[in-house]
Amino acid sequence: METIRVLLVDDHPVVRKGIRAMLESEKGMQVVGECSDGEQAVRQYAALRPDVVLMDLVMPQMDGIEAIRRILEMDGNARLLVLTSFSTDDKVFAALQAGAAGYLLKDSDPDDLLRAIRQVHRGESSLHPAVARKLLSEMTQPRLPAEPDPLTEREKEVLAYIAQGLSNQEIAEKMVVSKATVHSHVSRILAKLQLDSRTQAALYAIQKGYITLPKTTQS
Repeated sequence: METIRVLLVDDHPVVRKGIRAMLESEKGMQVVGECSDGEQAVRQYAALRPDVVLMDLVMPQMDGIEAIRRILEMDGNARLLVLTSFSTDDKVFAALQAGAAGYLLKDSDPDDLLRAIRQVHRGESSLHPAVARKLLSEMTQPRLPAEPDPLTEREKEVLAYIAQGLSNQEIAEKMVVSKATVHSHVSRILAKLQLDSRTQAALYAIQKGYITLPKTTQS
């Protein structure tokens, strides 16, 4: 099994300690470093080149959003997963625009965090349902295609699976087709919708009603 090397970025030592203990008890996960602010995260990323960065948003010195931008400027293939207590629209939407591939809240189940790390490592998106709702409420849609929907029924099926966070391999298994066929579908979907990423495609699917997000309790 491939080991996923994770860099933890959070200004609370107790949070980092808890996440480290959880990840290091999981087979196939290795914490390679810890940082307490964005400036340290950029330096540590350059030195360690982790597979996934688990990034808080609100930190001293440099916040997580700026750190995401700088890391992606350094390495366009960096995998960044936001883990935050803040689900406010401005924070999360800014992180999406900066290039983060996943967005999870700190009250998520540990299994959801492990799943999200694996999804982001594979190059997939991972969106907490509450975060997806917040993003959708703020999104403007100048780039969304006009009606009628340009996707075929098969492409809509693939898009729904993308919105559920499934990888190309998992989609292929569900649809009983090759992984290459799924890759072709995904490429056509992004081209038709004029979208840049699977995360944006997932939001489009939610907005169009191809999947329904589970209800969450408001705190």
